[in-house]
Amino acid sequence: MSREIAEAVRALAKEKGIGASRLKAAIEDALLSAYKKTPGAAKYARVEFDLEQGEFRVFELIVPEDLERQLIAEAEQAEEEGARIDPETGERREPEPVEIDVERLLAEHGDRIEQRDVTPSDFGRIAAQTAKQVILQRIREAERDMTYEEFQDRVGELVTGIVQQSDNRYTLVQLRERVEALLPRSEQVPGERYDHGQRIKAVITDVSAQAKGPSIILSRRSPELIRKLFELEVPEIADGLVEIVNVAREPGFRSKIAVVSHQTGIDPVGACVGPRGSRVRMVVSELRGEKIDIIPYNDEPARYIAKALSPARVREVLVDDDARQATVIVPDDQLSLAIGKEGLNARLAARLTGWRIDIRSESEFAEEEAQLDLEEEEAEVSGRCAAILANGRRCPNAALPGSRYCGLPAHQALEASEAEGSRGDTEASDGDASPGVAEQVANEGGDS
Repeated sequence: MSREIAEAVRALAKEKGIGASRLKAAIEDALLSAYKKTPGAAKYARVEFDLEQGEFRVFELIVPEDLERQLIAEAEQAEEEGARIDPETGERREPEPVEIDVERLLAEHGDRIEQRDVTPSDFGRIAAQTAKQVILQRIREAERDMTYEEFQDRVGELVTGIVQQSDNRYTLVQLRERVEALLPRSEQVPGERYDHGQRIKAVITDVSAQAKGPSIILSRRSPELIRKLFELEVPEIADGLVEIVNVAREPGFRSKIAVVSHQTGIDPVGACVGPRGSRVRMVVSELRGEKIDIIPYNDEPARYIAKALSPARVREVLVDDDARQATVIVPDDQLSLAIGKEGLNARLAARLTGWRIDIRSESEFAEEEAQLDLEEEEAEVSGRCAAILANGRRCPNAALPGSRYCGLPAHQALEASEAEGSRGDTEASDGDASPGVAEQVANEGGDS
């Protein structure tokens, strides 16, 4: 091999970004494969390639017979123990002829092995073709490994690609030259079309190593796409001055994001909307017209839930902290807007806040309150337990004789607490009345 070929190999390594040592090993394997195809090739051999000079040498390894028998027996035993049964079919398979690993042979028994230079004068056309194929294969393997190493740590990152082809299973997206990713049907937004040559943005959701190269999976449905698009368009989010606390999304229809400012004087909602809506308009354009509601985050659940139901106006929010459940009261004309088409607005608000939300109109809530009061009066007259259950209804049990509550310990505890409260009120009333009586007697004595 001439110096010109060595220079061409070095240039190829630089172009592909492959380490020189890795390419050197690939060339040595290729030349060894080519040597094995020549007539009269040595049974055990190794190749040394000088990348600087572009020269190679083939050395035959002369292994003592007793050492060869020992190594073959060990290899056969390992083959029988580990690979008797085919894991796919469960059938017994015939053992393949064992080979001694040359690298292990030199590493463990190098002092007992003689080496002899058997470099052939000419490999011939077949040998050269074999070497070329092995080198190209190793270069492709190196490129696949480099691509996998590059993208395995980029899960969740926003990327831009060009649509190559699309069918009913997936869309093939080219991220850059010789790097392609898949956008499966399950990760596509309903109603979106992906035409050949179209430029789209998506987030990487999975990267796995495959025999034909790394498999890169993209998503256009992920809520993370909303977050990354706003990071791209809003400098305050990219700098950490404004944070997207949570994202709730119905792909292709509507999304809600909760934002909070970490810098005094910065309006988080205004920063995301941008001058005349320019920033949010860019995100909506990339999402093909998907509506986006930007909600200011609030530590107080009632205010947060009320804002999350935007654009509906909320009159009152009743929260149950233990059950993380909220009852929202809205004007009658805002009920349909608060719930949204097929419950979309209420569903997104519940996802955004993490609370279970029950929406009632004012008239409906007033009727329920009146019905509850009527049930309380009926319960007192009919002798039912006066305790209120967690669902807001009266306890259906009958009250004990001489008591307003049933025999459940928790309900009897309510009666005990009421009795203590009334006793305290009576004592307080008596204490207040005594000075009044004494004063009245003193006044009567003075008048007489």
